[in-house]
Amino acid sequence: MGLLRRLECAVEDCESALLARIFHTDPVQLCDDLRRECDEHAVVCSQHRVLVPNDYTVELAKEVHDELAARGGEVGRQLTDVLARHAVERDYEWAGPLTVHVTAAEVPNGRYRVSSAALAHVPADAAGPQHTSPAVGFT
Repeated sequence: MGLLRRLECAVEDCESALLARIFHTDPVQLCDDLRRECDEHAVVCSQHRVLVPNDYTVELAKEVHDELAARGGEVGRQLTDVLARHAVERDYEWAGPLTVHVTAAEVPNGRYRVSSAALAHVPADAAGPQHTSPAVGFT
């Protein structure tokens, strides 16, 4: 177990370093804000079932977004992974398929803003091919 924990810590350190280079800010703060958004909108349905929003939007300042657009969807995948791990640790259940959208916007603090929504789960036969991994949007 010790080896797996060390490997997990190494991956998390690499993830933090990547986000730090991209955002030129403390990446832990953005990840903490995503986790907090998830926690604050959790709905306790029963003793063993806690439902959380499944659609997250990270609005970035235009300059930061433009810089990230050239790098592809890596940031969205990293943020999605952060949320997915958080849900596993807290034993949360998503309201539907998990998605994280990274968009450009005018943000009051000049860096980013995080919001979430619970979107209904669409049956597999109504939505076409079902994705097994979380979706990532970068617009």
